[in-house]
Amino acid sequence: MIVDSYRFLPRSFRPLYEGRGPFRSEEEPVWTPFAKRLSEAKIALLTSAGVYMRDEQQPFDVEAERARPEWGDPSWRAIPAGAGSHDLGVSHLHINTADVQADPEIALPSRLLAQLADEKVIGAAAQTHFAVMGYQDRHLHDWRDKTAPEIAASLHADRVDGLILAPA
Repeated sequence: MIVDSYRFLPRSFRPLYEGRGPFRSEEEPVWTPFAKRLSEAKIALLTSAGVYMRDEQQPFDVEAERARPEWGDPSWRAIPAGAGSHDLGVSHLHINTADVQADPEIALPSRLLAQLADEKVIGAAAQTHFAVMGYQDRHLHDWRDKTAPEIAASLHADRVDGLILAPA
C-alpha cells in the first residue's frame, strides 16, 4: 500500500512540504541516557494515530485540518491501558483509520507492552497511554508550548520512566 502523506494538501502546498528534509530542530541527534534498567522501568506508549476514547473524549479535529491543510490538531488524549477496539475511535486524515479501528494494537501496542511486563522485560506498563494526531504544523509551537509539557507532566505524575513512540 502506498501512503500519500500529502493527500489533503492543495497541490500548490505540496512543494512546501515534500522533500524538505528534517525539521530545523531535528538537525542534531537527540539523546538522553536511560538511567534505569529496563526490567525495572515503568513504560508508557504514545501513538500519533489520532486515537481517542469514543464515549468519553472528543475526536481530533480533522475538519479544521481539511479547511487549513497546514494545520494539525495539537491536542492529546489519555488512553487507559485496557482500552479495546470497542472503546476507541480514530480520527486522522493521513492514515487508514479502518485498519487502526480493526486492530488498535498496530498503532497503540498496549497488549504487547503488558506482555513485556508479564515477562519481566520491563518493570511495568503504565496504566495510561497517550495519543496525538500526527502530521502537525512544521513549527510545532503548540506542541512545544502546551502539548509536550502537559504529556510530560502527566508522565511525571504517574512516575513513568520511559515513553515508546508508536508513529502512525
